[in-house]
Amino acid sequence: MAHDPDSARAEAEDAERERAKAERDREERGFGARLGAAVKEIVVVLAMALTLSFIVKTFLVQAFFIPSESMEDTLLVGDRVVVSKLSPTPFDIERGDIVVFDDPGDWLEPSPEPNRGAALNAIRSGLMFVGLLPDTSEGHLIKRVIGMPGDTVQCCDAEGRLLVNGEPIDETAYLKPGAGTDQQEFNITVPEGRLWVMGDNRGDSSDSRFHDPAGDGSDGSVPLDLVVGKAVVTVWPFDRMGGLSDHDDVFSEVPDPGDQSLAPPAREPHTS
Repeated sequence: MAHDPDSARAEAEDAERERAKAERDREERGFGARLGAAVKEIVVVLAMALTLSFIVKTFLVQAFFIPSESMEDTLLVGDRVVVSKLSPTPFDIERGDIVVFDDPGDWLEPSPEPNRGAALNAIRSGLMFVGLLPDTSEGHLIKRVIGMPGDTVQCCDAEGRLLVNGEPIDETAYLKPGAGTDQQEFNITVPEGRLWVMGDNRGDSSDSRFHDPAGDGSDGSVPLDLVVGKAVVTVWPFDRMGGLSDHDDVFSEVPDPGDQSLAPPAREPHTS
């Protein structure tokens, strides 16, 4: 049988097209597989990063936003601080430390949350939940520890200084200039398992002094189990970056509870 050159040429062209198509299909499948692998790897890395961030935020450290003036000039409105969650016990917290704690009950006035829209609110909440954004501090307060469990804290001596276990302390290292500490006189003993806390801006701080109606420290002190952790460093803004909770020297002469020194007499309370 005679071989038709045109037919042979057509068959060769068809075979070449089939080979080219098969090659394109292999390349497309290869690209799709590489793209799928890359997407899968990105998803895995993001999931690991989010999980790690959540673990760090839950068990190690957490960032908080400073919303008020109560800790000026140590902390200013808008500052971001990092809080160590490894310090929720009396063995880790000392007088002079700055702590973040949950509202013990009506210390904070209700404030409306900014509405950025459902989508942005959800994204922001999610990022705060995993620790990629600083907590807005809603429901939390930040103050300085003045009295540990068993301490007697009194305001004030004739020079307007606090007395801790009978020893007057000089707080000028961190108090806001011009902000005295004698807006509210008191003489309390800190109950076991609790802390007596005050803001550095004493004239504008709703702290233990103003939440103790019984006047014995039982209501104004903060339960240790409400303490989130100890503020250790300011991280924003950069020009204010620095360590916190480093004023234990202010309390270095304070005796242990029950071993009170012969301190100057406290100022007589008002009788009017």
